[in-house]
This record gives sequence, C-alpha cells and structure tokens, in this order.
Amino acid sequence: MKELTLRQVEAIRAVMMAGTIQGAAKLLNVSAPGISRLVKHMEDSLGLRLFERKAGLFIPAAEAESIFEMVHQVHRQMGNLNAAVAALRKGEDARLSFASAPSIAQFIAARAVRGVRERFPDLFIDLNILKIEETLDYLLLDRGEFVVMSFAVENPALENVLLARGRLVAILPDGHPLTAKSAISAHELAREELIGVDPNDPYGAILAQPFRDAGIAPRYAMRGRFAQTVVSLVRHGLGAAVIDEFSVAEVYMPGVTRRPLVEKAEISAWVVSKKGRHLSSFAEYAISRFRRELAAAVVRENWDAPQ
Repeated sequence: MKELTLRQVEAIRAVMMAGTIQGAAKLLNVSAPGISRLVKHMEDSLGLRLFERKAGLFIPAAEAESIFEMVHQVHRQMGNLNAAVAALRKGEDARLSFASAPSIAQFIAARAVRGVRERFPDLFIDLNILKIEETLDYLLLDRGEFVVMSFAVENPALENVLLARGRLVAILPDGHPLTAKSAISAHELAREELIGVDPNDPYGAILAQPFRDAGIAPRYAMRGRFAQTVVSLVRHGLGAAVIDEFSVAEVYMPGVTRRPLVEKAEISAWVVSKKGRHLSSFAEYAISRFRRELAAAVVRENWDAPQ
C-alpha cells in the first residue's frame, strides 16, 4: 500500500484522539478488533510506525509527527467540505434567476417558488416578469436561466419545452346573470361589456381565439396589457372577459366567477431556455415545481368547490 485512503485517515485520527483502540472504535461506531487490524495493516503496509504502545495506550510516534499534522488538516478540510455541501443543499450563497409571463406569475409562479424555498430555504430567488418580446434578450444575455411563457418563443438560439396545456375560461363579476349558467359561449360574452388584451399581442391573440372560432370579431369596451389587469377590471364589475385558467388559479377569488367556455380553447405553458445551456439543479427543481403546479391547476374541474 502506497497511499492512505480517507477511511484509514479517519481511523488514524480516531486513535490519536481517543488514545486507545476501544475509544477509537467508539468514536467511529465500529468494532475494536477491526480498528486494531486496520492500524496494524497500515503500519505494515507503509513500513512506518505510527503509534507507540504503552500499557494499552496508543501514543503518536515521534517520527510520524508530520503525518499526524497532515491528518488534522485533512480532517479540517473534510469538515469544511461537508459544511459546503450542507450549505449548497440549502441554497446558501446561491442564486436562482428566472422569469415568468404575467399570466403565470400571479399564482402559479408563487406556488412554484414556495416549493423551491421549502427545498432550498437559503436560496436567493430573483423572479422577473416578462412579455414575450423581452424573453430573447433576457435569456441570450444570461440574465436568467429560464422563462415560463404562455407560448413557444420561436428562435433558433432558444429551446422550448411544453409544461402543460390549459384552458381558456370565462370570468364575470359575482352576481352577473350569466353566472347562473354552467358554461358560457363566446356569443353570449360578445353581447357584454367585453374586457380583453390587444389581439395583436401574442397573449391577446390567444384570448381572442374563441371569438374568432365562433365567427365573431370581439369589440372590447376596455383593454388591459396584463391578465392581472383584466381580472381586476372584471372584479370591479366593469365587464366580462376570456382569460387563461392559470391567471385565475387561486382557490378563492372574491368578486370573480369562473365558468367554462362552450367553445373549447387551449393555452399552453412552456419553459424557454438558451439552447445548449446546462441548467443548475436549482433551475431544474424549479421547473419541476412549475410542472406540478400547472398540472394541479389543469385538473381542477369546478372552481366553486374547495380544492
């Protein structure tokens, strides 16, 4: 044997600290004969005397003094290594930067972040809210590791992975006559004060699709840029709207009634990242939490029933 293993270094230090084979065995939670054989085997294999035996005590040999100093250093470094591993497991001194579309950020992203914090309690999380046109610079300039969007971002430098497929739903102020219906059509909504997002915006185009499929050109009484704005306007009794179910995924939403659309319309959630970039374990875990929370939102059939 020409080189010591970490197990042997651990045994040498235990004998040094305890002064006896029995004490070293107790420190390492192993049998005393095993420690005795290991020490003898090391000395025979190395051709060195590590300990002086005196009345059952094991005293470090003078000629091995330099070895024992190095053993102490190795032990300290192992302690530092284990501390660093423990810190990394909690996310200490680490950072996760990612972004989300506004429609997913309000409820789904918050739930996903909660799961990440439970797993990595000391991780610093930087969550940005982006429109589709901001995604390219955000990823290519390495401002964050990934973006969760309501649509794929077509660019050869980016990679899109489908997370979930959700539904578009109708939302109305509580007490509106249409809330008595179990499902609402685009034709019924078109006769109301309609609130939406600019249909020339990619997200707005998705929300307008049920009307186009029904042969209707939606005429909005008012428009907002983000899903949260649309929901807020509906909550204050200013009209009705079509919205993606991720934007209204909260269990309790006072002032807003959600109903399925008669016309079936989908919206997708995608995770977008820079092609060829290796994501951190924090990012991979965050994406898994997004997938889980999106799936939980999709399976919900009745918004009036407790979750």
